[in-house]
Amino acid sequence: MAMLDGTIVNVALPRIGAELGASVAGLQWILDGYLLALAALILIAGSLSDRYGRRRVFVIGVVWFGVASALCGAAVSTEMLVLTRVLQGVGGALLTPGSLAILQASFARRDRARAIGAWSGLGGIATAIGPLLGGLLVEVWSWRLAFLINVPLAVLCVWMAGRFVPESRDPEQHGRPDIAGSLLGAAGLAGLTAALVEAPVRGAGDPLVLVAAVAGVVGLGLFVRLQRRSSSPLVPPELFRDRTFVLANGLTFVVYAALGGVLMLMVLQLQVSLGYGPTAAGLAGLPITVLMLLLSGRSGKLAQRIGPRLQLTVGPLLLAAGVLLLTRVTPGASYLGAVLPAVVVFGLGLAAVVAPVTATVLAAAPDSHAGAASGVNNAVARSGGLLAIALLPAVAGLTGAAYADPAALTDGWRRALWVCAGLAVVGGTLGAATRNRVLAAEDDFGGPSEAPRPGECLHCDVEGTPTHLRAHSRRD
Repeated sequence: MAMLDGTIVNVALPRIGAELGASVAGLQWILDGYLLALAALILIAGSLSDRYGRRRVFVIGVVWFGVASALCGAAVSTEMLVLTRVLQGVGGALLTPGSLAILQASFARRDRARAIGAWSGLGGIATAIGPLLGGLLVEVWSWRLAFLINVPLAVLCVWMAGRFVPESRDPEQHGRPDIAGSLLGAAGLAGLTAALVEAPVRGAGDPLVLVAAVAGVVGLGLFVRLQRRSSSPLVPPELFRDRTFVLANGLTFVVYAALGGVLMLMVLQLQVSLGYGPTAAGLAGLPITVLMLLLSGRSGKLAQRIGPRLQLTVGPLLLAAGVLLLTRVTPGASYLGAVLPAVVVFGLGLAAVVAPVTATVLAAAPDSHAGAASGVNNAVARSGGLLAIALLPAVAGLTGAAYADPAALTDGWRRALWVCAGLAVVGGTLGAATRNRVLAAEDDFGGPSEAPRPGECLHCDVEGTPTHLRAHSRRD
């Protein structure tokens, strides 16, 4: 639900803008309100899941997300929809890191890369299928259905979590969660986002824009300082002592920035400039979904066997090639001649990189910080999409109602694509510098070390005490 709603709304933006009278800035806030709450709170959510129980926090997040989705479907103005999208992002923040940390805690070490590959692949599919599902729902009834569909999904998810998901937590987590750090991080991201979204409308010298920019920079600076001094930080500084952890998160940031920018603008370009309907615009990206479904699991398995560096290098470069091919998607272009080749190459790049980069981030972090590492990686990914959506329209020259003008939108579309391609190339460069044997600690690429050591707990992959091992035996 959380990943699907990051993109399902994209295809509905023209209908939302027409019904609610939203400007480009209003549409940006409808997308960024969600991403802002998700990125700002996902760190403390990861810490809360480690501390109070990953299943418990996950279920709370699912319920919150379902209620907020119902409120989004009832919105009667742009401002109300932005506010309810922020609430929806809070629920997304609570459920997203917990889901990945549950996998990390529940699977034996030798099976984790495959489990994380499946998680990443399904998340990528949800992101890619969002425009298609959104188009179908918009044409069946209204853009409101794109939100209301989450309510029955939330009910089903809560039932499944209660029936099948084991509870887990980090026994070393003590003391109070870092509320101050979370507020500073949220204020920093909110300030920068507000400055980037409003500057093209109000002007860079507007007092509100300047205050927001200063608040953003100061908030993030204080957040970093607090994390370095805190005894129980949201982001344990020791995570960043691992070079591969830093590089993989940098790759995540630029790749998801490129992905967020492309997915936001492509559905607008197809509908406004090429005359596609919402469903046709969603169907145009279907090859991305199919490729993710077919190849993500295999990509995770390959990275486990040969190391992730090849995919972390080639995947972003394929993304860049696909983005550049999209520059040919202009008024009069055919689907088979212009759109299909671009989305196929783009989908191959996405399938190559998503699962390996997630597995690499978690493998580079200690198991005790699974929730925090997951939170960092998710926050980095959402921040990349958040800042791309805030910045790209201004870079592309799209302000006011320019998104409704095919000529203006096409010019901006091409400029934005060159920026996104450059971001993807930066990601490939970072991938080439990662440590190739980072997944060897997971299972030595499928070698003999998969067999457990004497006394090793098959569930936690630690040297288990007799009491610890008997507890798992009783559970089994």
